[in-house]
Amino acid sequence: MLLGGKPAGGKLAKGYFFEPTVFSGVTPKMRIFQEEIFGPVIAVVEVKSFEEAIATLNDSRFGLSSSIYTKDVNRAFKAIELIEAGITYINGPTIGAEVHLPFGGVKDTGNGHREAGVTGLDIFSEWKAVYVDYSGKLQKAQIDPHADN
Repeated sequence: MLLGGKPAGGKLAKGYFFEPTVFSGVTPKMRIFQEEIFGPVIAVVEVKSFEEAIATLNDSRFGLSSSIYTKDVNRAFKAIELIEAGITYINGPTIGAEVHLPFGGVKDTGNGHREAGVTGLDIFSEWKAVYVDYSGKLQKAQIDPHADN
């Protein structure tokens, strides 16, 4: 561990708060790599190439969000294609503040659907189609080609 990992002090001491924590020397087989942690925690995994970085990232059973920093636009678009995550940021942090977009992950991340944006209407609504005929006449469900009109 490089930094943090202790309960936060001061005004936060009475809650369930931890200092921002940085783990180094992490490998894909370690629990810290294979868990989805929602907190101020980062696990640093060293890789030797872009290809190894993508393979290592995709080795996780989770895929909520991802980020890559690069000046190479071709590499950025290759990352978009290859990274197995619900959202990929290019040259920006994974803040999850895009409430206007469907948000959710892939693999074992999330609850099986996307939420936020207009997709939220589908998730939190029960759609029902209704047809109303005010003619007072019995209507056939299909057109009868032999009926007299």
